[in-house]
This record gives sequence, structure tokens and C-alpha cells, in this order.
Amino acid sequence: MNTSGKIQLVQGDITEMNVDAVVNAANNDLMLGAGVAGAIRRKGGEQIQQECNEIGTIPVGTAAITGGGRLKAHWVLHAASMELGGSTTAASLRGSTMHSLRLAEKKSLKSIAFPAIGAGIGGFPLRECAEIMFRAVFEHLRQPTSLEAIYFVLYDQPTFEIFADVLEVLKREMRTKAAAGSD
Repeated sequence: MNTSGKIQLVQGDITEMNVDAVVNAANNDLMLGAGVAGAIRRKGGEQIQQECNEIGTIPVGTAAITGGGRLKAHWVLHAASMELGGSTTAASLRGSTMHSLRLAEKKSLKSIAFPAIGAGIGGFPLRECAEIMFRAVFEHLRQPTSLEAIYFVLYDQPTFEIFADVLEVLKREMRTKAAAGSD
């Protein structure tokens, strides 16, 4: 499986991404408070929160979709990896990442941008976050998909470096497994 062309790492502000959808690191009440959610609300406008209010509470480990408001992205995928005031778990991170990818597929989206879901306010360890999210994306890419570009937009240099390191380790692991399978 060649993922190198589809997965891209970017250091920057996810709200500035010109993609079909950005992913919000959300709580299951879809309240856009602080962190990535707050930045999306500030830049995208109150209509995103209004759409979230219309959706209401969703199960932890799932995702919901709203319009992108004033963002460059047309859509926001709200990946609910925790309850409001709670913390992210490995299962909820994996579930909300996978559900976001399935929602993108349902909309036939070509490009999506993920933050480090749950690693800020959710308190989830960065290295484990990167591994879980990348493995979920690899699993998604094993099947036919409309997605042509999957960005991981990391706000600061230390986070970018951790994600880059984890991605390299996982790619080496996949190459080793592929080589062992071809013997």
C-alpha cells in the first residue's frame, strides 16, 4: 500500500487549510470552546456552533459533520474523542478518527485535514495519538477511497516532529512487513 503520496504533514493553523474538510478535536456535546474547536469557531463563525447545537450530543468515539462557515474548508468533521470536560482514550480517538474518515467518504471528499485529536485539552499522549491516528488512516487507505490528500496539521514544531517521527517508524514497519510477505 503506497500511502506516501496521500498523507502529508504540515506545521501550521488548521483553520487556514484549503481542503474539503477540516477535522475538529471535539467533545461529544459539540461545544466549540477552546483549543482547535475554539479556533474553528472564531475563524469559521457562529454558524458552525449553531449547526452543532442542531445536531446535539453524539456518542464519544463518533463524529458529526457541519458546514465550514467562513473557513476555507467547506465542511467541518467534529471528531468526538471525549466528553465535555473529560479526557480522550485510545478507543475514542481511534473511533472518532475512523468515523471522520467514513463521513468524508460518504461526502466523496478529496482532501481532509486532521489536528492531533485529543492531545491538547483531551490530555492524550502525543506519540500514542500519532500512532493511533496514522494506523486508522492506513486502515482506511487499504480500501478504495475518494480521499486523495490526508493532511495532519500540527500547530507547533515539537508536535510536528513527533508526528513525523511516528510516521517514519510506521512506514518502515510496513515496508518490513511487505518485504517479509513477498519472500
